[in-house]
Amino acid sequence: MNRTRFLAAFLFLVQFACAQTAPPADLATIQQNFKKLEVLGSVLYIAAHPDDENTRLLAYLAQEKHYRTGYLSMTRGDGGQNLIGNEQSELLGLIRTQELLAARRVDGAEQFFTRANDFGFSKGPDETLKIWDKEKVLGDVVWVIRKFRPDVMICRFPTTGEGGHGHHTSSAILAQEAFIAAADPKRFPEQLQYVQPWQARRLLWNTFNFGSTNTTSPDQFKIDVGVYNATLGKGYGELAAESRSNHKTQGFGSARQRGESFEYFKTILGDAPKTELMDGVNTTWDRVKGGEAIAADVKKIRKDFETDHPDRSVKALVALLTKVEKLPASYWKDQKEQEVTNMITACAGLWVEAYTTEPAYALGEQMNIRSQLISRYGLNISLSGLTVLQHPDNADNASAAFMPPIARYELPVAERDKLIPANELQTFTNDCIAGKISQPYWLESAHAIGTYNINNAGEAGNPENPDAPTVEFKFLVEGNPITITRKLMYKYVDPAKGEIYQPVEITPPVTANIAGHVYIFNSHQPQNIQVKLKSFKKSATGSLHLNLPEGWKASPENISFKDKNKGNEWVENFTITSLTNAQNGLAEMQVSIDSDPHKYNYEIKEIHYDHIPNITLFPPAQAKLIDLNLKIAGKKIGYINGAGDLVPEALKQVGYDVHQLTENDIINGDLSGYDAIITGVRAYNVNERLAYEQPKLLEYVKNGGNLVVQYNNNAGLVTKQIGPYPFKPVNQRVTDENATVTILDKQNPVLNYPNLITSNDFSGWVQERGLYFVNDIDPQYKAVLQMNDAGEAPNNGSLITGNYGEGRFIYTSLAFFRQLPAGVPGAYRLFINLLSKPKNTPLN
Repeated sequence: MNRTRFLAAFLFLVQFACAQTAPPADLATIQQNFKKLEVLGSVLYIAAHPDDENTRLLAYLAQEKHYRTGYLSMTRGDGGQNLIGNEQSELLGLIRTQELLAARRVDGAEQFFTRANDFGFSKGPDETLKIWDKEKVLGDVVWVIRKFRPDVMICRFPTTGEGGHGHHTSSAILAQEAFIAAADPKRFPEQLQYVQPWQARRLLWNTFNFGSTNTTSPDQFKIDVGVYNATLGKGYGELAAESRSNHKTQGFGSARQRGESFEYFKTILGDAPKTELMDGVNTTWDRVKGGEAIAADVKKIRKDFETDHPDRSVKALVALLTKVEKLPASYWKDQKEQEVTNMITACAGLWVEAYTTEPAYALGEQMNIRSQLISRYGLNISLSGLTVLQHPDNADNASAAFMPPIARYELPVAERDKLIPANELQTFTNDCIAGKISQPYWLESAHAIGTYNINNAGEAGNPENPDAPTVEFKFLVEGNPITITRKLMYKYVDPAKGEIYQPVEITPPVTANIAGHVYIFNSHQPQNIQVKLKSFKKSATGSLHLNLPEGWKASPENISFKDKNKGNEWVENFTITSLTNAQNGLAEMQVSIDSDPHKYNYEIKEIHYDHIPNITLFPPAQAKLIDLNLKIAGKKIGYINGAGDLVPEALKQVGYDVHQLTENDIINGDLSGYDAIITGVRAYNVNERLAYEQPKLLEYVKNGGNLVVQYNNNAGLVTKQIGPYPFKPVNQRVTDENATVTILDKQNPVLNYPNLITSNDFSGWVQERGLYFVNDIDPQYKAVLQMNDAGEAPNNGSLITGNYGEGRFIYTSLAFFRQLPAGVPGAYRLFINLLSKPKNTPLN
């Protein structure tokens, strides 16, 4: 087959979700989709974060009632904690995005987002909506409503605060305002060249009974969502558990629930339902002009369907598609055209996919694509064309506004419209030019604390890049044209796991990863900076240099490279010197790569977990340089891993010798050689063996050691007493990173040795001061600091110290796990003090 080269074209898709490779075509899926063909209704569920959604209700609405069901999460969960790794912030948001998509593949709903960033716990909606830039996020909610056109909207939380989190309350406030604004052509009129105003019938609050907060009542409208689906062989409590268990970064593995289970609802806006959620909404084909005859056809096709011969329904489904295509233009016409096309594909045994032969291609490089198909029953099906990286035929005006040129692969005349033989795999090989770096669209540019920048307004709402590479297969089925779209993937075979699909990566020609993201310069001593480069193209040639602000010097100024092959990795070294005399100065360094004759400034980050697809992104290649007056005492540190953090890397950067301690090290080793031992964040929540190891750690303290325990969640502790004397972690925190810090114990060594800590050391903190503070503090501890959010009582549970035998025990709820990777100077100075036990002086 001839090959053709062309520029990869990308665009905004009508559907928010990208096309999938070979969706399920089993009998249960076919039968469920037959039922869905008869239903023309939609529900949009709205909350704040990944895990806020009611998965049992979503599964029930999508799989039992067969409504088009969506979940709009205001954020991607970027500000939470990670129980399975050390990714934080945007990286954690990327993982949780994929966890939500995995959950939706189980419960059958669709997934949407706004541009709002999860900036951490917020105690009220006023703070949240100010930081989020309310009007922009409200515009995103309105956009999703106008695109999705829900008949019913459902909030997870109320506007009155029972949700316990400012983001939760804000999601309800935005839902209420958007319910009205989406129907008002005067609100966000710039959207109306692509979408039309939409008025949902009603907005409900899905009331709840969480812990001590019960907002349900017998007089509320209720639905039993615990029913059994015989087609699926599961109840919705079982499906919900499978869906929710995808939230692995949050430790939300769930047991399957079976039997009756009621969900309760309170009407917020619109008329109240009396007997059905969709009371007053016509969810039959009668809501579409000319739909009555189609409804009858659907019923007949479903009645005549033969489970042993799905192919015998194809002719009738093709005739049905022809009738649907002749309907007047409407939202439901577009939806049902796609559903019928999917049914034809499944019943015809028509399988198609497109994949690349390599995992990554550099921008401008030729991509090798294999498109495969098989017609399992040998029906009257022929391939009329392949369109690589193009929009679906049903693109609407909103999509057309963002449409780049089309790139098409032409079939040879001999292959065109030729009947596809029965059950013979057909493979077509063609090439294209990689045209756009596969960067998550919301991370393409720097953003404020509360919202991501979306450079293309039409991308709002999408869980993933809507312009990701796709391939369209155009067929004639029984003489009727249909189009099947598949996302372009990389496919390979793993000897242990079998056939694996992963996203194909389009990369910069060369990436540059700086060894660290924070460099501490103490006493102006020069430091070696390692830059690891990787070539993604053949014969990469160019040079790199460091962009430094005034007062800093790099040697050498430039380093050249030549004829690097694809896949080559190498390391270059620079020596950086601070020329200033300023203390606690902060600067930013960037790597610049000159190549072909463009300039690039990207590193590559890869995230790999078995439960989600691989994630690759290309942040700016940069690092923070901190000219810091920092004194260090001690050298050897033991670290016990917790839920995942980057504290060990930060300590190594300032010169500590950090050892990751195993159980054998703790139980059988000599701990006396460690100047301090640290437990990672939430270690006493996730490491069950700490209950067994705890006596050895306290013995280490008693014999003169220094144990520093970082914060733990109050729920699920593996031991009741973490320290030598009692205290209790509680769900109290200070979320304002600029909250005033009062020093309670000025003479405490942790504030004096080896660095003198003052109020200036609490400037420039990020996201929060601390979380899960302690109370019921035994008198043998000393509380060192006091702080509080506005309008709250002072809290002294962020940092406590206590002597035990010859040693010292420290518990801190301060968010060092965020501050140190962010390069906060004062956090470094204070944390170093926690690790530094004075000799032959009182400890507190």
